Amino acid sequence: MSDPKLSTDALPDRALAGIGLMLAAMFAFSLNDVMGKWLVATYGVAQILLIRSFAAAAMLAPAISRIGWRAVVVQDRPWLHAARAICSTAEVAFFYWAVIYLPLADAVAFYLACPIFVTLFAIVFLKEQVGWRRWLAIVIGFVGVLVAVNPTGESFTWPALIALSGTILFAGLNILTRMLANTNEVALVSWQVASALLFGLLVAPFRWVTPSLFDFACLCLLGIVANLAHMGVNRALKYAPAAVVVPYQYTLIVWAVILGYLFFGDIPRMNVFIGSLIIVAAGLYIFMREQARAKEKAAKAS
Repeated sequence: MSDPKLSTDALPDRALAGIGLMLAAMFAFSLNDVMGKWLVATYGVAQILLIRSFAAAAMLAPAISRIGWRAVVVQDRPWLHAARAICSTAEVAFFYWAVIYLPLADAVAFYLACPIFVTLFAIVFLKEQVGWRRWLAIVIGFVGVLVAVNPTGESFTWPALIALSGTILFAGLNILTRMLANTNEVALVSWQVASALLFGLLVAPFRWVTPSLFDFACLCLLGIVANLAHMGVNRALKYAPAAVVVPYQYTLIVWAVILGYLFFGDIPRMNVFIGSLIIVAAGLYIFMREQARAKEKAAKAS
């Protein structure tokens, strides 16, 4: 029988481990973004997705072997899975497309608005009830997006709209993931990888650049690092409550500013910086309200 005192004392260590894993995962995502921005200057988006997806598929192969191909391919709502996979491929493609033209921090700033769009989509598609506080946070979040986009100034460009479109697709991916919450995780990831592979196979030959051995290794690393980062996020959520670790996801913008400046000399515009602060504040408030509502529901049920 375990010692209750030992279990209690171990909780802070698990929380710290969860925070550490989340911070490491965000840093890994940021490095992935840097590599993507560097590689997209030479290689087409479709070629990057193709090679990255082959590497990701190789990582997934043992897990697919364990559950069997039938568990991956045969699903109750295949069209929903297909829509989710398409959203996944499109949002990654849009991100790489956007960073060809935008500073890294600008592109990441738009993606920080994802929780705001997710909440809005949940109201429309999942019929979730949202109180005035979260509605106010949604409105404030959109103000932050408008500040970052600056529709009356020079930063309102096609690349900004591409990044914003990628954010909306990413929010759609999150909503579809909620709708398929009971699906095996390996199956969900496999559909995403398969979609990116198919897109790459169809489009990449039209703009193929034979990579050097070093560049090929970097292209493969995109898939490997992204998978490791996703695993880090999942493990962080197992080690510590979401309320503890999820706010650390916003360190993405910090790394985007630092790494964007170090590697590309990017300096974010002031409107993007201010918009990011507003977006982060609104996103954190929405998250905290969702946590509070979940606790209230649990208390009523018990």
